[in-house]
Order: sequence, then C-alpha cells, then structure tokens
Amino acid sequence: MKILIAEDDMTSRRMLETRLVKWGYEVVATSDGNQAREALQGEDAPQLAILDWMMPGLDGVEVCRRVRELEGESHIYIILLTAKDRKEDLVAGLDAGADDYLTKPFKREEMRARLQVGIRTVDLQNRLAEHIKSLEDALSQIKQLQGMLPICAYCKKIRTDDNYWQQVEGYIMEHSEAEFSHSICPECYEKYVKPELEELGQHRKAA
Repeated sequence: MKILIAEDDMTSRRMLETRLVKWGYEVVATSDGNQAREALQGEDAPQLAILDWMMPGLDGVEVCRRVRELEGESHIYIILLTAKDRKEDLVAGLDAGADDYLTKPFKREEMRARLQVGIRTVDLQNRLAEHIKSLEDALSQIKQLQGMLPICAYCKKIRTDDNYWQQVEGYIMEHSEAEFSHSICPECYEKYVKPELEELGQHRKAA
C-alpha cells in the first residue's frame, strides 16, 4: 500500500520513511502541508497518510480539513502526529477529519499497530465500494416495464414504439429479464384443446 508522510523535520521524515519501506510499504514523502495536500488530491493519491501536526504552510490539521472538504468517493485514512497531549487539541484534530493520532514520542510497534488498523479500514472501504459498484451495475442492467402499454383488445398483441404489433411474450422478454415456458390452462383446454381432440378422434373413426 502507498502511504504519504508529511514531516518538516528531515531526520524524523527519513527515519519514518526508512521504517515504512522496511515494513513493505510504498512511501510518498513530503516536507510541508502544501505538498501533502497536493499529493493527497492528485491522481493515484495514497489512501493512507501520516501528517505531522506542526508544519510550515498548512499544518496537519488544516491539511486534514481541506482533504475532507474535497474528498470524493475514496476515503483517505489520516493519522496525525503531534506533541500535543491536551484533550481539546486531540478533539480538534479528530473534528478536522483525522481518523487516528499518535503522540510524540511514540513507540515503533505502536506506529505499526495503528498503520495496520488504517490498512484494514481502507481495505474494507475498498471492498464496500466495489460491492456498491457491482450492485449499481446490476441495477443499471435490469429492464423495467413502465407506463401505459397499447394492447389489442382481440389478439392481445402490444404495439411497439416503432408502431409494430408484437406478441405479448416477445415484448415482455425484450423489455425485462422474464422468460416464458408455454403451457395450457384448464379453461383453454376445455374451450379449445378438448374439442379439437374430440374432432380429431371422430375423423379417425370415420376413416
């Protein structure tokens, strides 16, 4: 997975980048908030970001806020790094749209655990998005019969949009997912089929 790092301190940024690469992640490293915002709003943007709170230009909280304002269907999981530990500061970061935070100095294993939570969340969001798209595609392929259909009172054929008369089962099959298997109802059997069979039997006897 591709992860963005936004950290203005070069030493901290390189240490974090080295660690993430060692864990098998692809890293996009930026040194200020403006670069981070552009990277997160570009094509093929990382779906997970680690933002330092205090940075030149836009700070991490403001980057988070702007990303959320312009965010499309794909949600970016954002972890804030901060030396602030007051509850009101942490609440402000979460209110801006951060998904999680780490208080400096943090332990390596804690960082790794928070990243794994973020990755599971992103994977779940991606699967849900794919499922929703599949449902939308399926719904778009479903044909529905709506409105008033002109049908002949005698032969029961339906007039098409091209002003042709079509058998009702053919029309329905073209405009829906329905299929037909033909049979004979008891009423039609007594009215049509039985007399024909009796007439056929009489002809055979006469022959």
